[in-house]
Amino acid sequence: MPTRRRFIAAAAGLAAAPALTARPAFAGGTPEIRPGRPQDDRPNIVVVLADDLGFGHLGSYGQRLIRTPTLDELAAQGTRFTQAYAAAAVCAPSRASLLTGLHSGHAAVRQNPFGGPQGSLGDDDTTFAEVLRARGYRTACIGKWGFGPDEAGQPSHPNWRGFEEFFGYIGHGHAHQYYPEYLWHNGERVELPENADGRKGTYAIDLIQSRANDFVTENAAKPFLLYLTPNVPHAPSDIPEAEEYADRPWPEADRKHAAQVTRLDTLVGSVVDTLRRHGIEERTLVLVTSDNGPHEEGKVDPDLFDANGPLKGYKRNLYEGGVRVPLIAWGPGTVGRAVTDRPTPLIDVLPTLAELAGAPAPRDIDGLSAAALLSRRPGTAPSHEHLYWYRNDPGSTARAKAVDRGRINRLAEAVRRDDWKAVRFAPARDRTAPDESWDLELYDLATDPGETTDLAAERPALVAELTELLRSSWSARYEREGFGVRLQAPPSAAPDQPLTVTATFTNASPRTWTDPGLALSAPRGWRIKPVPGRQRRSLAPGDALEGRWEVTPTGSTDVITPGLLHVRASARVRGVPVRYESRRTVTPPAPGAAR
Repeated sequence: MPTRRRFIAAAAGLAAAPALTARPAFAGGTPEIRPGRPQDDRPNIVVVLADDLGFGHLGSYGQRLIRTPTLDELAAQGTRFTQAYAAAAVCAPSRASLLTGLHSGHAAVRQNPFGGPQGSLGDDDTTFAEVLRARGYRTACIGKWGFGPDEAGQPSHPNWRGFEEFFGYIGHGHAHQYYPEYLWHNGERVELPENADGRKGTYAIDLIQSRANDFVTENAAKPFLLYLTPNVPHAPSDIPEAEEYADRPWPEADRKHAAQVTRLDTLVGSVVDTLRRHGIEERTLVLVTSDNGPHEEGKVDPDLFDANGPLKGYKRNLYEGGVRVPLIAWGPGTVGRAVTDRPTPLIDVLPTLAELAGAPAPRDIDGLSAAALLSRRPGTAPSHEHLYWYRNDPGSTARAKAVDRGRINRLAEAVRRDDWKAVRFAPARDRTAPDESWDLELYDLATDPGETTDLAAERPALVAELTELLRSSWSARYEREGFGVRLQAPPSAAPDQPLTVTATFTNASPRTWTDPGLALSAPRGWRIKPVPGRQRRSLAPGDALEGRWEVTPTGSTDVITPGLLHVRASARVRGVPVRYESRRTVTPPAPGAAR
């Protein structure tokens, strides 16, 4: 079983700085960011993302059969959102949108994997971890990442997407295992031993809880972001014991499912206890939410628990029950006691955290900051003109299929403007099909939150408006502005053969950045020669600074060792230092390749 010492050793290995650093001749100095006990009002942030937790799963949202005392207490002491929305009805696109602030018509990952490789994030994506890390936050993702490939040293790995520490599952499918043979710690695959009962692996939630508490303890004196993503209560209903529900006259799958939800509550309670033990709960914001509506997999009966509350639909449905989720904000030093009905999609998390941390954020995202709601004297947060959802998923379950009236495997999308919501289904999986071939339904959520009465026939003009909004909200490829720094380098190189490396540092935020600078690191022994370029004292919104280097790999005999190029970009925003990073791995040429 991995130990705390082993975790720390692995993290230290990842953080070891490359041996050689060079700056272009035009670059300014790199501001030193020294994390320490915050002297400003930046909060620590814990974002808890449950897996398939429905709107009605918690006592604070009406649950009567499953105990969730900690989460109910947080909801009573903090702000409870009654109209929070996941960005998709299944996990991979929902998580991609949460991390990047883009809705599912723009995000890089828009569906769960089927008929091809698993979706991934890349250098065109900016996560909220990258945004906060630029402001000196220590960052960790602990639990389920959910994007591929299942390997280290690649652009979709959490360590490359702003998280200094990662512990858990990289891949989407791997996270379906509660007793996995291995988990990842940063770039190391950690093999787990057999339990005494002979099952391969250790219960992953216990390890996730332990590592989360260690991260808080290790960083209690620093501003930190913990993205805590346990895979409960996703199917299967696998948990070491369900003693609390042993006397309930329910099938075993339901007893264990209830225990999974309570185990989530215990996990959150453990982290909150750690915050209190270190005396930092007053300056910590905790957000608890879910990636989509409740599942019915593995013989779980969501109707037994009223897991979608008064709403229609389940996981995979674009009706409210599939996408409306719990959202609790707790922070005894900052967040007031309130209930808000602002329609709040989880794409708002990135700009909200950026505002709270005083960090610049990309200006081309779809999310809006809800920071004004998270105070003891809540103000008014900006409202969305509309919300958009897209679904293209291979899965099907009985209840979700029935709610969709057999259209569960058809491409679908939905839009909400004010209290009007349109849900429509393509004739198959062809989004380019003519509008008249789609089935469109219209609901007034103000009077009909359960979406029981289709008003499309009565409101043809509104249907036409929302249809146009649906069309315009989806883009086959959403072109992003650059944000932060991007490194371009050839994928392979031979010994003593120079290659050109370019870094582009772009300000795609709404504010001017000053004192921009770039610095490149390479493996020990490699030669770096900066190429002189244009100096810049500031970057207005949309401006970019480019740095170029001539890099010469070295190696024994005729082969180089694969090496990591690492660029750091720095600037100041309203006098505050920010720093961004990008990496590229350069490998030997393939056998027989021309040099």
